Amino acid sequence: MRPPTRLEFTSDNITGASPEILAALVRANEGQVTSYGSDPHTAALERLAESVFERPVAILPVATGTAANALALSVLARPFEAIYCHALAHVMTDECGAPEFYAGGAKLIGLPASDGRLQPAQLAEAVALARSLGVHHVQPAAVTVSQATEWGTIYPPEALAALAAQAHRLGLKLHVDGARLANAIARLGCTPAEATWRAGVDIVSFGATKNGALAAEAVIVFDSALAAELAFRRKRSGHLWSKMRFLSAQLNAYLTDGLWLRNARHSNAMADRLAAGLGAIAGARLVQPVEANELFVALPEPVTARLRDHGFRFYDWASPQGQSAAVVRLVTSYDMCASDIDAFVAVASAGLAAE
Repeated sequence: MRPPTRLEFTSDNITGASPEILAALVRANEGQVTSYGSDPHTAALERLAESVFERPVAILPVATGTAANALALSVLARPFEAIYCHALAHVMTDECGAPEFYAGGAKLIGLPASDGRLQPAQLAEAVALARSLGVHHVQPAAVTVSQATEWGTIYPPEALAALAAQAHRLGLKLHVDGARLANAIARLGCTPAEATWRAGVDIVSFGATKNGALAAEAVIVFDSALAAELAFRRKRSGHLWSKMRFLSAQLNAYLTDGLWLRNARHSNAMADRLAAGLGAIAGARLVQPVEANELFVALPEPVTARLRDHGFRFYDWASPQGQSAAVVRLVTSYDMCASDIDAFVAVASAGLAAE
């Protein structure tokens, strides 16, 4: 049974799976089907992905976001080339060198951005420097951005398009780490096509685990020239599941009838409710706008201490560039209730009153 109050605000990975996805797994468990993706569930997923994204795509299910990111980047950069990202990008700080390993040594180069969003001009400057150093420096090949970013902000389609146009002018491919792509699209109110290939994106790591899947991610390829090589790289890396139907069934349920966006809208709404509640507390301050389902908040130390004393869990976070306030990260999820948010705010408010 669900506890009366949710105490865990550390991540959206702490959730169980959506009932619709569990039901799809039960259905997929019936009978025998061909292995390694030659099954009706995977064929249905390919058709569904093309419908959702409004064009032919290659979709390759994998089990983890790290695998999706590392495989996607491995087809964009050779061992002596560079992949540009935000300095705090998940691929840079939280994947234990997997992108570099899968790409045979290609180098990740982090660029600063106080709100998490890379700008076309800084990309051009970094590429110019690399090319001026010639054989002594890894050569530019790709740029990867997170949607939503590591600071919970999002790229509107026009901003992503400007970055993509710059990347393509410079001869680079653009990858999107879409671990929270559903949250970004739900907030933007745009179509999946407008948020990806119509904005110039070449390849996407499509997240589902944080938003209701049991364990399912995918690489979605809009550049057909990359798809064939990626299939071999997935096999070589050990991420081609023999029982692929169980990944595909999750993603089918996730994309069917808008479940992925419905879940994301709810987690976004819980983030908005939490932001509004904390905004009424003296001394609390959002250090980034709330655009997806993550909040980065400066809270007085007595407030964070009282919250932890009551069992609430969340991460301390590094302050953005140019700011010295102590910051915590709070993450909402698709299965949170308004009462969970209100309980957190009530304890935080009491913590300030007790100061």
